[in-house]
Amino acid sequence: MLKEERPRVLLVEDSLSNSMVYQSFLEATYDVEVAHTGREALTCLGKYQYQALITDVHLSDMTGLEILDQVQSDMQSLPVIVITAHGSVDMVVDAMQRGAADFITKPFDKARLEVTLANIFKKQQLEDVVAEYEKSFVRTQFHRMIGSSLPMQNVYRIIESSGKSRASVFITGESGTGKELCAEALHAESDRSGKPFVALNCAAIPRDLIESEIFGHLKGAFTGASATRQGAALRADGGTLFLDEIGEMPLDLQSKLLRLIQSGSFQPVGSNREVAVDVRFICATNRNPIVEVQEGRFREDLYYRLHVIPIQMPPLRDRGNDILLIARSLLIQYSDDEGKSFRSFSREVESFLERSRWPGNVRELSNIIRNVVVLNDGETVTMAMLPSPMSATSNPVPNVPQHFDAGRSNSSESVGQSALSEQSGGDENTRSSNHRIRPLWQEEKSIIEAAIAQCDGNVPKAAAFLEVSASTIYRKRLQWEKM
Repeated sequence: MLKEERPRVLLVEDSLSNSMVYQSFLEATYDVEVAHTGREALTCLGKYQYQALITDVHLSDMTGLEILDQVQSDMQSLPVIVITAHGSVDMVVDAMQRGAADFITKPFDKARLEVTLANIFKKQQLEDVVAEYEKSFVRTQFHRMIGSSLPMQNVYRIIESSGKSRASVFITGESGTGKELCAEALHAESDRSGKPFVALNCAAIPRDLIESEIFGHLKGAFTGASATRQGAALRADGGTLFLDEIGEMPLDLQSKLLRLIQSGSFQPVGSNREVAVDVRFICATNRNPIVEVQEGRFREDLYYRLHVIPIQMPPLRDRGNDILLIARSLLIQYSDDEGKSFRSFSREVESFLERSRWPGNVRELSNIIRNVVVLNDGETVTMAMLPSPMSATSNPVPNVPQHFDAGRSNSSESVGQSALSEQSGGDENTRSSNHRIRPLWQEEKSIIEAAIAQCDGNVPKAAAFLEVSASTIYRKRLQWEKM
């Protein structure tokens, strides 16, 4: 029976006595190799593979942080533990920002080092499991839609499940979320994929022409009808008819559409003859269809005819890393289209893209990236290249959720409201007449500190709610201390 291979650890320590002690701590569980200088460590890293690196900060020829930088550049997956006898908050923050997996301050005992390494390897195992899962089940692209987030995976599954059905699909979502791409994917997944896909934007057609656009008309049916014209319903025969922004359709035309859906036939404008078609209906709206029905702007019977399979397209702000996936894909596409050499974003730009709320969703993101590509040159997009309204807000105050912890008595108050009440004294009249405008950094500080307080001092948890990195909060707190 083969002996199970033990994890290989490189220890970088210029003190002979310390290196012997640390090696004795670990040698029962790990294969430990020792390097006494930074250059020796880099040589070892170039020759052999290791599962972890432990390095002292202060070495004779270079710093452990310089070794860390080299690791991050050449072998990002290698976890690095930084140790020092002169730890400070500044150094901890610096090391973590550079990519350190953990930081240990001397003196430490055997248990501290063992637990740190064990936790790192457990994390690696979990990451490997997640990576395998993502490789098997998570898709980053589905037809022309890009995204690996859970909300998008759900959209993909619904499309696959309903694609071959004849049932009508009702797509909802904010403007710019990709509702037409969803409709195209539904058509591509269906048995009708070889037949026409006809898209009609009801909001872009004049009211008096919508009926003709859908049902067609005969020559002379109305003023200007100089020739017979097929409508979208007939052009989509055998395929799919996508009615975008269906909430804009007039009520009188909604009744005629309902008859088409029920009977499979219609009368072109100016004709007395029924025309039979085989059409699958997909519609979309950026409005709340229930509200539209309740307020009488959308027929209830038509709604229930169309709302057989609902699909909710998630807003970009709820799609996590999809923002960067989409941005990178668009950057390459537009660069190739424009003959430019852009291939990446700076870290600052990527951080900004992830923090933005994107009220215009993917459409807004697409327009910004095209603007950058057209008006600038280079290989990497920097903050200075962003359109001026965005570059001016490169460090926005994050939106704070209303509830951090359902178990707390004050969970009904938002952190943002708390910060405002602190500066105004809570009196409504005072707020309206004597509101004192504070510098932006003070407002930001109030919100962040309030978030940390609501999370019982847990900075990573507060950072998650604020949609920023924990290192950003640590950095800002250091800046505030120096003011």
